[in-house]
Amino acid sequence: MKCKRLVDVGRRQFLRGSIVGATGAAAATVLPAKQAQARSLARIDYPSNRLANIADLAVNEPMDIAYPDPDSPGVLLKLGQPVEGGVGPDGDIVAFSVLCPHKGWPMTYNAEDKTLNCPGHHSRFDCEAGGQQIWGHATQNLPQFLLRVDDKGDIYAEGVDELIYGRLSNVLES
Repeated sequence: MKCKRLVDVGRRQFLRGSIVGATGAAAATVLPAKQAQARSLARIDYPSNRLANIADLAVNEPMDIAYPDPDSPGVLLKLGQPVEGGVGPDGDIVAFSVLCPHKGWPMTYNAEDKTLNCPGHHSRFDCEAGGQQIWGHATQNLPQFLLRVDDKGDIYAEGVDELIYGRLSNVLES
């Protein structure tokens, strides 16, 4: 009798584990879509600000910028191949905050592997993958500036897709 109960408990555990496993597998297929949706929900629109002209950029040479205000340093990059969030005729122009989302250290661009790197705790972010974190202590991807290019080749920033380090919100104070 005691053995039969152990078998029943074993079956229940097996079935419970199967249900949990199936639920986890279903969630894993939905999660990337949810992450993309969450990233788009984090988007903050700021007033449009001209950063540069396409003619001012050279492939793989970073240009220092500030957006959405002078207290928010960033970098404008022409990567030389179409990338996520890229604008311009080649879809290769992107801009990011250079404040590490972990502790706010100013980051530097590594042209060899097209990453932004934090000297503080060594977080690294892939500029060709929308600022995705590839190493380190940061808990979010790098804030990417939302760009548009007009018919004269002027590049404008018009929003940010993540929280900029050191701000309680992405709302500008008046």
